[in-house]
Amino acid sequence: MMRNDDIEQLNKWRLMLGRYADSRIQFEGDETVCRSMDDVLDFLYSREYGDDEGVRDAENRMGGNGESQLTISEWINEVHELFPKETIEVMEKQALNRYGLTELLTDETVLQKLEPNHELLKMILQLKGMMSPKVLESAKRIVKKVVDELIKSLENDVRQGISGIIDRNQESALPTARNLDIKKTIERNLKHYDKEKQRLVLEKVYFYARIKKHVMWHIVIAVDESGSMLDSIIHSSVMAGIFAALPDIDTRLVVFDTNVVDLSDYVEDAVETLMSVQLGGGTDIGKAVRYCEALVKEPERTIFVLVTDLYEGGSVKELYASVRAMLDEGVKVMVLTALDKEANPNYNRKAAADIAAMGANVGAMTPGELAGYVGSIINGY
Repeated sequence: MMRNDDIEQLNKWRLMLGRYADSRIQFEGDETVCRSMDDVLDFLYSREYGDDEGVRDAENRMGGNGESQLTISEWINEVHELFPKETIEVMEKQALNRYGLTELLTDETVLQKLEPNHELLKMILQLKGMMSPKVLESAKRIVKKVVDELIKSLENDVRQGISGIIDRNQESALPTARNLDIKKTIERNLKHYDKEKQRLVLEKVYFYARIKKHVMWHIVIAVDESGSMLDSIIHSSVMAGIFAALPDIDTRLVVFDTNVVDLSDYVEDAVETLMSVQLGGGTDIGKAVRYCEALVKEPERTIFVLVTDLYEGGSVKELYASVRAMLDEGVKVMVLTALDKEANPNYNRKAAADIAAMGANVGAMTPGELAGYVGSIINGY
């Protein structure tokens, strides 16, 4: 008689090998559950066998054993009932990105069952033009949930990064590494020194407060809305919303392809901003920079953040001239080749080098690094 661990391993191998292994490896134990899992996996992964074996109408698709017939909606239900969350996210991502099951986003019932996450947000932004108004409302609720989580993860660091210079005479209860008062922390905890283990036990860690500055600064963010910049678009919209909610910072947000769209009226609502973005099209970066230059009223207190891969579809000379004009006026220019949690850049390196040589700050950043950069300018350090 097989042990439970052996049965589990055998069934896992059978599920991984797929329906064509059925004649050689039989499910053991609870065959009903295994068969259901097999059907769900076959619904998706039999597409690997090609048109003859795998691809059928997604709303009238046969499972792997000749008896089950799943629709997209039924498949989603089965996935959520049979598999753990980590597996669900992987399967949904592959269904959308690898196998193009866009029905997942055009059926309201199906959409409501999907796990809100960053990948689903990206797919919604790519396919929102295909959605009916009713489905779009469900999609916006998913976008809001993911955006709210992003804001929650970034907001405190952004506020601390740009809220003011360190006040070394005032203690703060906000625990951030950049505000750590090392000297006071050591002095106040010396009495807790553990002689036996020869280490200092910290019962309380002390932080400096920050002095609030009351000088209005202007941040103009221009984002390339080409498809390759999607991660950066998401994080730029969220960051713009956080900046806009801070006092003494006037935030403008512009997106562009060959046309320029000013979304500053929606800047505090990242959901509306993202749902307004139209991905794709050509790219005229110089045109966008010229538009943003016209928004500058106080150059010495303006930070211009250009988020783009620098692959210019228009005139490179005009792009360079526009950037140089901003720098000559005294605007602090930051060109971000990537803005997301990984900050993996893919960009025109020659254009980046040329613009950096003019005096602009060019590079890839995470949102936290951008906040630190903006804070260093505003606070003069």
